[in-house]
Amino acid sequence: MTDAQYTTLPQWPNAYPASGASATLKRLNEDFVVTELPLQLPSGEGEHIWLDIEKNGANTAFVAQQLADAAGVQERDVGYAGLKDRYAITRQWFSIYFPKGETPDLTQLQHPEFKVLSQSRHVKKLRPGDLQGNRFRIVLRDVTGDRDALETSLKAVESQGVPNYFGAQRFGFDGGNVEQGRAMLAREIRVRNPKKKGIYLSAVRSFVFNEVLALRIQQGLWGQTLPGDVMDPAGGPTGPLWGRGRVSTTDQAQALENGVAERHASLCDGMEHAGLDQDRRALVAMPVDMSWEWPQADQLLLTFSLPAGNYATSVLNEILLTTEPDRHTENEPAAVE
Repeated sequence: MTDAQYTTLPQWPNAYPASGASATLKRLNEDFVVTELPLQLPSGEGEHIWLDIEKNGANTAFVAQQLADAAGVQERDVGYAGLKDRYAITRQWFSIYFPKGETPDLTQLQHPEFKVLSQSRHVKKLRPGDLQGNRFRIVLRDVTGDRDALETSLKAVESQGVPNYFGAQRFGFDGGNVEQGRAMLAREIRVRNPKKKGIYLSAVRSFVFNEVLALRIQQGLWGQTLPGDVMDPAGGPTGPLWGRGRVSTTDQAQALENGVAERHASLCDGMEHAGLDQDRRALVAMPVDMSWEWPQADQLLLTFSLPAGNYATSVLNEILLTTEPDRHTENEPAAVE
């Protein structure tokens, strides 16, 4: 792949044969319900106010700004574990650093797009990744296709998991964050905003991981362990999150990963010089407590949980083709599940 081709994301392969089915996703916000599974609950005392919030039609950064304004603090004093979809109903925790003064009752805050369900004190700020995972309740409408083929796909996903790809949200509109990241690492552009710099680095790193996973699937290696693989705590193979140092795999697994790194040398070299360290990520995402039912002949209700950092879109992509209403705004922050 040449640098110019980073302007378009590749079509990364699926693990299972296509069901041939299609459906509409997120026609209504209530069709996509996400409940955050926290690592811990607030203790009742400490310098931070923790808020359990349900939002409907708002993105996480917007809610954080509203909370900062309501509490009279800087936006940097507001924390959250992950970005959640705007076009959905999502429940997640926020924290506000508020060590002194009378605690404001933010449960009285009135806003059409979110409500504060409860608040309590805690000793620490919420930071990105401070969650166990997310529980999803997804309604797919206008389902067309063979139901037997769909059921086969659902059962395969339930029993064997799905490729743990980073979702399209990670790469920005039309994958543009990857090209911006390449240009930044090549010093063709200067990015002063630390948040934007982090977004571009994350997109580039995620892209290389997806390329490794895609190559394994293309080579017929889905569901297999290679000689030299590094395993995760659950006993499954992992892929590289690129950075300084040698990949920790050996033998065949290392050769495959280094081959991908050579194809994307400008990205991998740039990440090493940007100060990122090598890390690993599971190649398989395994939905937990997955179930489904058919409320109507053309409507599929799907529920499951995923660990932090896994994407619901990776599950849906292995089951059927989905389309969403066209409502994109180019400055919309990417959701991270």
